[in-house]
Amino acid sequence: MRASLSSIISVLSFFFVFAVQAERPNVVVFLVDDLGYKDVGCYGGPVKTPNIDKLAAGGTRFSDFYSGCAVCSPSRAVLMTGRHHIRTGVYSWISDSNQHSHLLERETTLAEVLKKAGYATAHVGKWHLGLPSPNYPNKPTPDKHGFDYWFATWNNASPSHKNPDNFIRNGEAVGPTDDYACQVVVDEAISWLDEEWDNSKPFFLNVWFHEPHAPIAAPDEIVEEYGERKNKTAIYSGTIDNTDRAIGRLLKKLESIGAPEDTIIFYGSDNGSYIKERTGNLKGSKGMNWEGGIRVPGIFHWPGTIKTAVAKQPAGLVDLLPTFCGLLDIPAPTERHIDGSDLSAILTGEGEFTRHQPLFWHLQKSRPIVAMRDGNFSLVAEPDYPLSKSNMFQEEWIPTIKQGGYTGFQLYDLSKDPGQTNDLATEKPELLERLKKQMLEINASVMAEGEDWHLIE
Repeated sequence: MRASLSSIISVLSFFFVFAVQAERPNVVVFLVDDLGYKDVGCYGGPVKTPNIDKLAAGGTRFSDFYSGCAVCSPSRAVLMTGRHHIRTGVYSWISDSNQHSHLLERETTLAEVLKKAGYATAHVGKWHLGLPSPNYPNKPTPDKHGFDYWFATWNNASPSHKNPDNFIRNGEAVGPTDDYACQVVVDEAISWLDEEWDNSKPFFLNVWFHEPHAPIAAPDEIVEEYGERKNKTAIYSGTIDNTDRAIGRLLKKLESIGAPEDTIIFYGSDNGSYIKERTGNLKGSKGMNWEGGIRVPGIFHWPGTIKTAVAKQPAGLVDLLPTFCGLLDIPAPTERHIDGSDLSAILTGEGEFTRHQPLFWHLQKSRPIVAMRDGNFSLVAEPDYPLSKSNMFQEEWIPTIKQGGYTGFQLYDLSKDPGQTNDLATEKPELLERLKKQMLEINASVMAEGEDWHLIE
């Protein structure tokens, strides 16, 4: 009788877990590369992006959304972990042939959280969080970070977006392709859904495009809608338009799988544009901790649950992991400090949103080197130490970065001065001191966890 009862309980538990998994929505994350705050249509940009605009019109679009960093790799580490990138081992953009650096395997990623909750997981597109190279052959691949299946490039599409030849599928080189990078990535996503996905499980599909990062390329007929074929700005716009068309193809595939209510979709960018005119008159551009380097589009779409709205609260890629945990009622990781906050209350309109820690950025080659946003206010500062002029991050810099301090603090009210033209540091000394104290506390916490790559032989 006991054995029989135990068997019944086991079977019931299996069906309960299966039912919970089956009821959970699919999750799709669209991340584009170097897209400016004012590139796409729904943010007032000049590029025709009807599919992205449709996601925004049917979901929540954030007016003040932020990347995890002003350059590629660290921003992606922030998205994957909900933690400041230095905590995760990623100080700046990664060069696999020249650095030990990579996303630490000990980190708990969004893919691992969802996989534990019963999701099938796949990554398609740019990775740039570390892949093995001849000089550093032991770097972890995406399967070590929670992905059942992966199709990736270490950094940019090569030789350009047109016919890239540097994709790797589950550890094996793919060779030459015959299309533009965004379309190749969506082809792979659709192929995975058709041939690899176990449809008894919900899926997490991580779709990271290369466009509009240089070296750029787009179909002539699309480029011509924005200018001359050889005009770089027209080609840049063409890459964004082409990516929107690729997104449209994947959205149609998702509609064939289930109702829109069955899938949560996020769309955002890893950092600001390198074209100043596409930052929406914000100060700075890619690589800088001014608003133009870190403010990007941010859209959440889940019909029936996420409300249709333009959210004014500051938010960012750092919030994705805790937000998905909140929306899906999945426990967030507790073994490490999470810097991001759960945006569920903003997205659903249920409950009150509280940010437990201001948004914080650090990039050693940026000037300003640090930035923090707390409510309407932005605080930035310069380093009080020198670094070499190398554009590429040098791991020998780590002790200086971890021990270094800041000077030249500047304070801006972004609600009145989004272009950061009026420094309020002398006008608001008490606020300045309070925010400086917060910034230095966050900075100390982050640096205490920073990996000492320079000590590795």
